[in-house]
Amino acid sequence: MTSKMEDWRFPARYDQHYLPDPSSPYWFPHRETMDPQERDAAVLVRLREVMEYAYSTSTFYRTKWDAAGVKPADITSFEAFEQVPVVTKAEMRESQANHPPFGDYLCCDESEIHHIHGTSGTTGAPTAFAIGRRDWEVIADNHARILWGMGVRPGDTVFVAALFSLYLGSWGALAGAERLHCRVLPFGAGAQGMTARAVTWLARTKPKAFYATPSYALRLAEVADSEGIDPREFGLQVMFFSGEPGASVPAVRTAIEDAFGATVIDCGTMAEMTPFMSASATAGTPDGMLLWQDIVWHEVCDPETFRTVPYGSEGTPVYTHLERTSQPMIRLASNDLTRWVLEDNPCGRTYPKLPEGVYGRIDDMIHIRGENVYPTEVDNFLRGVSGYGGEHQIVVRRTGSMDEMIVRAECSYTDSGHPGGQRDAFERDTGAGLQSLLGVRVTFESVDAHTLERAEHKSRRVVDEREHTKR
Repeated sequence: MTSKMEDWRFPARYDQHYLPDPSSPYWFPHRETMDPQERDAAVLVRLREVMEYAYSTSTFYRTKWDAAGVKPADITSFEAFEQVPVVTKAEMRESQANHPPFGDYLCCDESEIHHIHGTSGTTGAPTAFAIGRRDWEVIADNHARILWGMGVRPGDTVFVAALFSLYLGSWGALAGAERLHCRVLPFGAGAQGMTARAVTWLARTKPKAFYATPSYALRLAEVADSEGIDPREFGLQVMFFSGEPGASVPAVRTAIEDAFGATVIDCGTMAEMTPFMSASATAGTPDGMLLWQDIVWHEVCDPETFRTVPYGSEGTPVYTHLERTSQPMIRLASNDLTRWVLEDNPCGRTYPKLPEGVYGRIDDMIHIRGENVYPTEVDNFLRGVSGYGGEHQIVVRRTGSMDEMIVRAECSYTDSGHPGGQRDAFERDTGAGLQSLLGVRVTFESVDAHTLERAEHKSRRVVDEREHTKR
């Protein structure tokens, strides 16, 4: 069974000189198109191997599983694997506080660490991500394989327009593109005036592929337009995104496609799960995200029980590394929201799929007056409204004992103060449409175009003022 799966071993080691036949849409033709039940059987064996490795090398996992009465040898079915307790971000922070700097879930010697990344720590102590040298090679190989599926080929130029700092997204894209023997322009993002320079460099180098957050791509198109440059002149063919919901949100996706004339690819899970691109669309299946189950084992689970939900259902992704030996995550609870299906994919790959991508986080969901509101719903709606000026903000506050939701959106119409004018109709119709869509009372306000702050990396559109009133 497993002998047919190309380079299938643990710990993983890949031939760094291997490249597929240029005419093949697949990096590993058999692994990517095989019967999913046959592949799952091989994954089940791998899950036991990964757990045995972690149990023998990590106090964190050994203590956690002993307390739960779980042993690696018990994992003889996926139902048994679902009994393995999930790992939470709070546990990782506690582990690193008690065993600095990398926690007692580091499963390799510190001398093997090659890259250190992490969270910013703006809302608390940062979390350190330690990646071993061999793991970095494997991550590069995984990402090269996924980029191949997107249609990127050796010799193509890849423009990386994301922060080169603690943020792992840019580094993961860079590593994959380099392994694929691409020309890479590690441009970065975030500094004042950098977006205008990006316009210049894109027009000058005309890369085939582009990586960033969806918010940054929209900001880039806006800046290019302000300078009298059509973003389609950049000649981009593939634009792949991670870091925030958006590339699978229909209106956002369409806005990027219309602006640049490129194929939009959604990808990404969590920085802790690098190779984070293990959920990614392909050139042949550009909508949603395929779950590359032989790189990372993805489950979509009930957020209360963490048992897998049936295909077609909504839940929270739970992730398990199949190839990491440094800080491997085994049943990491994401706190995100998605829906998964198993159906025929046009590209021929036999992986499950997230048809709407990862469309939000449980803790980003706004609870107001007994209803749940997802910020992506507001984004998707506004981008389909004529006169929308390109940016918006959601403010939630408490007035007395009642919660109030205010949506401020830029409007491109300039006839403010003229009853019956376009601006007046924009405010009336958009407010009514939002209220009907969300099922809650919404106070809608329009502001002039270019009034609200633009994202130079990730968007921050929700301001929940209720948190301040609790203190």
